[in-house]
Amino acid sequence: MIPLRVLAVASEVFPLIKTGGLADVTGALPAALAREKIAVRTLVPGYPAVIGALGRTRVVMRRDDVFSGPARVLAGRAGDLDLLVLDAPHLFDRPGNPYLGPDGNDWPDNAERFAALCQTAGSIGIGAIKGYQPAVIHAHDWQAGLAPAYARLSGGPPTVMTVHNLAFHGRAPASMMDRLGLPPEMFGVDGVEFHGAISALKAGLHYADRITTVSPGYAAEIQTAAFGWGFEGLLRHRTGVLSGILNGIDTTVWNPAADPAIKAGYDVRTIDRRAANTVALRERMGLSPDPTAPLFGVISRLTDQKGMDLLLACLPEMLADGGQLAVLGSGDPALEAGFRRAASEAAGRVGVVIGYDEALAHQMQAGIDALLVPSRFEPCGLTQLCALRYGAVPVVSRVGGLADTVIDANAAALGAGVATGVQCAPSSVDGLAEGMRRAAALFRDRAAWRRLMRNGMAADVSWTAPARQYAMLFRHLVETRAA
Repeated sequence: MIPLRVLAVASEVFPLIKTGGLADVTGALPAALAREKIAVRTLVPGYPAVIGALGRTRVVMRRDDVFSGPARVLAGRAGDLDLLVLDAPHLFDRPGNPYLGPDGNDWPDNAERFAALCQTAGSIGIGAIKGYQPAVIHAHDWQAGLAPAYARLSGGPPTVMTVHNLAFHGRAPASMMDRLGLPPEMFGVDGVEFHGAISALKAGLHYADRITTVSPGYAAEIQTAAFGWGFEGLLRHRTGVLSGILNGIDTTVWNPAADPAIKAGYDVRTIDRRAANTVALRERMGLSPDPTAPLFGVISRLTDQKGMDLLLACLPEMLADGGQLAVLGSGDPALEAGFRRAASEAAGRVGVVIGYDEALAHQMQAGIDALLVPSRFEPCGLTQLCALRYGAVPVVSRVGGLADTVIDANAAALGAGVATGVQCAPSSVDGLAEGMRRAAALFRDRAAWRRLMRNGMAADVSWTAPARQYAMLFRHLVETRAA
C-alpha cells in the first residue's frame, strides 16, 4: 500500500518545543500513523529551538514577503520527525515561550505569525514544494486554524481540524482581514467572524472538512453552552463531521520498565519495585518518609481551569486525614504563591517545585500513590494516561477525556475487577474532597489499591487505536473528495 501523505500543521512539537499536551500529541502521532501507512510531515515555526535541533536541511520553498520579511521553508529531520520548518526570523527568532513576550503577554503580532504558518500550509497543499503534495492537511488548534480557510480559498486538499482546547481562540481585529489575505466575504457568521473579530479557531471549525477533538466526551461537551465557549451552535450544526478520538501517549518515552529518569524500573509483574521510587521522590520533595501516608501528586499548569484552587481549598482536610502532597507546575501567580505557602506551613507534608522539569515529571509518576487531576474541563488530558502506565492511581474530575479514560472505583467496577481510578463529581471543593477521601480509604485497603494499580498498568494508553481511527478518517476523507 502506498502511504497516504498528510501535512500536519502545528505550533509546537515534542521534543523540540513544548508548552503543553499539544506538543506531545504532534510529536508522537506521526510515528503511530506511519504504522498505518500514513506519511506525516509536520509544518512548524522556525523557533530557535526548532532550528537548532535540525540536522541537515534543504530549502524547498522561498517567499520574498511574508508579513514584511523574507521566509523560506526548510525540509529536515529531528529524530523520527519529518519536518517542514517555516524559517522566518522576523516572526519566530525569539527566545522563550512561543506565544508570549518577556512581559508575559501575547506577542502583538501573533495573528501574523500564525497566519504565515497557515498560508504556507495552504501553498504546500497546492504543490508549492516540488515533488510533494499532501492528500490531507491536518491542522492543530487555533494556531493552525486559518489553514483550512486558506486551503478552501486556493482549492487545496481536504482538511481536518483537531481541537485540543476550545478555550483559546486566536482573535484578531476585523481590520486585519486584508492584511491576513482573507477576502471580505469571509468575514461573517458563515466565516471567520466571532463577536466582531477574526477568530482563527472559528475559521478552522467552519472551513475544515472534518473536525476532531481529543476525546469522545469532549466532543459531546463542546456542543453545549457550558463547554462550548460560544461555538456550541456552530458545532451542533456541524455535528455530522465532528468526532472525538482519544489521545494516546508515547509508550516508549513513558515506560516504567526502561525509564532512565527513575530510581528503579518496574512493570506490572514487578510492581513491588515501585516502592523505591516513592522513597526517592519523598526525599527529592522534602517529604517525611511515611509509607502509611497516601502520597498525592499534581503535575499540571497551576490554573483555575485545572482546578488548582479547589485543591488548595481541600488541602487542610487532606493533610488532617494523613495525606501528603507533591506538586510540580507553574501558572497563576496567586496559585503558585498558595502552594508555596502550603509547603512552608506544612513542611514535610507538602513539597512544591514551581516550573516544569521533564525528568521530575517521570519521577513523580513513578513515585506518587495517586495523581490528582481536578479540572473544571479537560479535552483529554495526558497526565492521567501516564499515571495509569506508571501505576499511579488517577483521581480525576468526571469531565471530558478524564471520564473517558479512567474507570471509577465504584462498587460495580470494583466487583467486576475493572476499576482504574476515582472520578469526582461535581468539579467543586466538595466533589474533590469526597474523591480524595475515597482514594485515601482505598489506599488503606492494600489489596484493593494493588488491583487498581495493576488494572491501570494493563490499560492500553498507546497511540495504536487512536492512530487507526485517524488513518480511517483521512482515507475516508480522500475517498469522499475523489468520488
